Amino acid sequence: MKKNQIDIVTMGCSKNLVDSEIIMKLFEENGYHCTHDAKRPQGEIAVINTCGFIEAAKEESINTILEFINRKKNGQLNRLYVMGCLSQRYKDELEAELPEVDKFYGKFNYKQLLTDLGKASIPSCNGTRHLTTPRHYAYIKIAEGCDRHCAYCAIPLITGRHHSRPIDEILNEVKDLVVQGVKEFQIIEQELTYYGVDLDGKHHITELISRMADIKGVKWIRLHYAYPNQFPLDLLDVIAKKDNVCKYLDIAFQHISDNMLTRMHRHVTKQETLDLIREIRCRVPGIHLRTTLLVGFPGETEEDFEELKEFVTEARFERMGAFAYSEEEGTYSATHYKDDVPEEVKQSRLDELMAIQQGISEELEAEKVGKVFKVIIDRKEGEYYIGRTEYCSPEVDPEVLILVSEKQLRIGNFYNVRITGSDEFDLFGEIAE
Repeated sequence: MKKNQIDIVTMGCSKNLVDSEIIMKLFEENGYHCTHDAKRPQGEIAVINTCGFIEAAKEESINTILEFINRKKNGQLNRLYVMGCLSQRYKDELEAELPEVDKFYGKFNYKQLLTDLGKASIPSCNGTRHLTTPRHYAYIKIAEGCDRHCAYCAIPLITGRHHSRPIDEILNEVKDLVVQGVKEFQIIEQELTYYGVDLDGKHHITELISRMADIKGVKWIRLHYAYPNQFPLDLLDVIAKKDNVCKYLDIAFQHISDNMLTRMHRHVTKQETLDLIREIRCRVPGIHLRTTLLVGFPGETEEDFEELKEFVTEARFERMGAFAYSEEEGTYSATHYKDDVPEEVKQSRLDELMAIQQGISEELEAEKVGKVFKVIIDRKEGEYYIGRTEYCSPEVDPEVLILVSEKQLRIGNFYNVRITGSDEFDLFGEIAE
């Protein structure tokens, strides 16, 4: 057990990761040494940043807390703190059930931990963080909360109403990160296209991304977690015209049948969805769309599911994830609908949908063979350099593998790569002279 070392463990999404990076910087400026997601934690203090989105995520967070409680019981840990979404929502219950945890913090008061440790927040740290990602890319969280209130989603119950960061604060953060060597920026929030509406009633995402793209040193900008209802179409012009805005959009559609969209409170119709996809592909040729779909929502019939399968088959999303409905207490669907789709049916539908997408993905990736793409190199792993094209977000999308023996490459640099092959998950390439 190392004195003055703090082990930070982050569960869940990249939005949580940003919070972990902020508190790591604060700890370090106050004299602590921090490790993040260490395989062998050795610190005298541990901080677990939890996720509370769906049942599986909650279980994973609880199991991780229990692991560290055992470390504390065995004398391998002095103090254990928990923060994040799970403790934001279930603080009282967790305190009663897990008294071994020294203190629980929520989603927004975690900086109080510094004071509780006898330290003070350092003003110079405001807005800066300890990046846990490779130094050439970073996540930029532009807002917290969500005003959408989809029937199945607990996020608004956890994070509250949508709250946008000031545009100049975000741009200054990007400028500071460029100075540190960051080239690629993953723009994240729960509902990206709503950015700015809480400030003056207007969408400001287009202005933000346009101004960000004009910052010298920003090589790639990638957009995550858009919403189809009231989508700001002028954002598409920025994606199309700015070379450093990746032709990539992460936009969750969740379903396609009007029955399901209505029951889910998505405030969008099937026809509006199809029209939007057509508009996106028309105005940004070559764009790669990532979406998320939900199966087994209460009331989903075989006809609804067949409609969803047809949608996936025809839309041919370049990237797609799906999950089975999990009832979350306090949500509209938990209080107003019966969870009437059997678990085995949910799983069967999920497997069937992903099998369709797997075939589509294989076909679309195979079409890249023989073409040359700009690739950023993330890391060296075994006999390969691992990189990504502008169409690939870190950790969730296909990667490009280049043999180490071919040529010495620098991590974080861009190279023109000719794709020589593809498989189910990745592309293979060689440096194009």
